[in-house]
Amino acid sequence: MSDLRTTPSSSAPANSAAATVAAYPVTDAVRAAFAVSQRGCDEILPEADWLKKLAKSAATGVPLRIKLGLDPTAPDIHIGHTVVLNKMRQLQDLGHQVIFLIGDFTSMIGDPSGRNATRPSLTKEQILANAETYYAQASLVLDPARTEIRYNSEWSDPLGARGMIELAAKYTVARMLERDDFTKRYASHTPISVHEFLYPLMQGYDSVALKSDLELGGTDQKFNLLMGRHLQQEYGQEPQCVLTMPLLEGLDGVEKMSKSKNNYVAISEPANSMFAKILSISDVLMWKWFTLLSFKSLDEIALLKSQVEAGRNPKEAKVLLAKEITARFHSLQAADAAEEDFNNRARGGIPDDIPELSLSGAPLGVGAMLKAAGLVASGGEATRLIEQGGVKIDGVTISDKALKLAAGSFVAQVGKRKFARVTLS
Repeated sequence: MSDLRTTPSSSAPANSAAATVAAYPVTDAVRAAFAVSQRGCDEILPEADWLKKLAKSAATGVPLRIKLGLDPTAPDIHIGHTVVLNKMRQLQDLGHQVIFLIGDFTSMIGDPSGRNATRPSLTKEQILANAETYYAQASLVLDPARTEIRYNSEWSDPLGARGMIELAAKYTVARMLERDDFTKRYASHTPISVHEFLYPLMQGYDSVALKSDLELGGTDQKFNLLMGRHLQQEYGQEPQCVLTMPLLEGLDGVEKMSKSKNNYVAISEPANSMFAKILSISDVLMWKWFTLLSFKSLDEIALLKSQVEAGRNPKEAKVLLAKEITARFHSLQAADAAEEDFNNRARGGIPDDIPELSLSGAPLGVGAMLKAAGLVASGGEATRLIEQGGVKIDGVTISDKALKLAAGSFVAQVGKRKFARVTLS
């Protein structure tokens, strides 16, 4: 790779999108590719430039370079991370070159996006240990034979102090403070470390090094993604477009999926657990998960939704979603077995005539639900029984006493004899 520090900068690059991308025909195939790009996304910036890039690629036969960067801050990926991976796979299937970038250098800085405090940096040993599993897990979504894997230490380490200073000169403090989380922290006198300003610069520099045409990320990454456009212009490159995907709500239907909130589904967890967790989401949240996680066409999903609205049991649709996702990360046989296991657990030992009640206040803590349903006398008893493995929801033993239940209907069981069919809204 050439030394990017010597690349001349320009505030008005000659190779702007308008100048470089000629008026290539927008065919039906190009429109279809644009529709694939739009599916489920929050924004494409700028849309007109992305359409031009797609048209140019179709006319010249040159694939576009599509970049996704993930910092290995934890050893496992949950299905919330796969929202952008699914989009990458859709674009990969259109014939474009996808680049899975592992941020082994940027992880040592720590991404400040959405943070109200300085994020602790990781050691090199922690980062390498986490990175070992990242690509293997991402390969369950992407086609590894057609995926370029890179580490941003390749170009970030050689940059050195001089190169870092030159890079930092290409952006102002005033513009950096326009970033929402920095603005809030500055206004509240919450410390902002100087190294945090380097993170978006280094992420943007990745786009320069990789000459990317499109960068994907969650909505919380918008500032960093736009930094890539700015720096590519500074280095005389045609600026990339930006595609942001919504953040996926977790099992509770309220908070962003996160391990710290224990509302996640890890892609490496057992098939039976994965299947049961997906079935636990609300009927409303199910449709967003279909759009962002399923590989079914939008027409198929719309037909399924209309059938549910016409009276089809929503659980049948949810089973289809659970089986599709479980099969993706395990196998079709494992998904079938998980469904059978779930049904056996749900049927096993449940009397035909059990109390039914409706509760409001979703998401509701499992302990509060058990008390409201009359299955325990106190929150303390609920905690003790959960710790002893004596509580089940739809036949699945609950081990997390802090679990919050989303809206929906389920059978709660305490011990061998206490049951209630609860509808939570």
